[in-house]
Amino acid sequence: MRIFTTLTLLFFSLLSFAQDDLLDMLEDESDANNNSEVFATWKTMRLVNIHSTEMVKKNALDFRVTHRFGNMGAESGGGGHTLYGLDNSSDIRISFDYGITEKWQIGIGRSKYKELIDLSTKYKLLAQKEKNAPLTIVAFGAVSITPQKDPDTRYSDWQNRLTYVAEVLFARKFGQRLSIELAPGIIHRNMVTQVLDGEGNTLTDENTNFTLGGGARFMITKRVGIIVDYVHTFSEFRGNYKPQNFYDPFGVGVEIETGGHVFHLTLTNAPAIIENAYLPETTDSWAKGGVKLGFNISRVFQLGKH
Repeated sequence: MRIFTTLTLLFFSLLSFAQDDLLDMLEDESDANNNSEVFATWKTMRLVNIHSTEMVKKNALDFRVTHRFGNMGAESGGGGHTLYGLDNSSDIRISFDYGITEKWQIGIGRSKYKELIDLSTKYKLLAQKEKNAPLTIVAFGAVSITPQKDPDTRYSDWQNRLTYVAEVLFARKFGQRLSIELAPGIIHRNMVTQVLDGEGNTLTDENTNFTLGGGARFMITKRVGIIVDYVHTFSEFRGNYKPQNFYDPFGVGVEIETGGHVFHLTLTNAPAIIENAYLPETTDSWAKGGVKLGFNISRVFQLGKH
């Protein structure tokens, strides 16, 4: 009887421990299942000027038309006679981006600005999750070439037509309304110019510049949000060249989702649409009316199984 009682107590003790272990395992599995990826940090691949961490889905094709009008202010060539820039266009771009996998996409685009043709790629290094992964990290790279006619002999070496950009994008979504991004990067131009600084000194523009950008989006409703971004280019040349002022690209806009389309209406001082051009060549100022109205429309087509 004592042996039976002892074995019975031992059996229920082991059963209790086993039950506790099983519950712990189920809780751990439940926590793991709840550690899902954070989606819709952004609605499209761009804010105003900078790329976002958003990716094209696998086997999907993103077709995008981006239009940027001329300067609105009279001091910068706009005013009433150009309908505040609507008569002109500083840049127009048509692009296609395709998702090879859920983490890797490639793209091609053509711009009016310097007739630039660009190839780009994005790769997602890390996705923000509910636990243990507070950020989404994406690597972005692009190369552009200008096929425009040679105004002198600057393009006698075809490599002078090439420009390269590389960035690492860090983004986080805070709740359902706010998303923030930081975008450090580097731009390299194979050809730069030498100029006089106005005091008889010769200055040479840098082939390589480091950049730092940032952006945010705040959702007013589920389908309407405010977007903003800013990029600084680190450059001694831009600080020392007095005859020409250079400015950091700054943009604000409204994002509207309508069915399968995402529409952006923007204001920015950047003359071009892609980083290879606007990072080194923004010479218009918000304070002097060098602001351009722009818009873009994006449509995604699913070409295969997701």
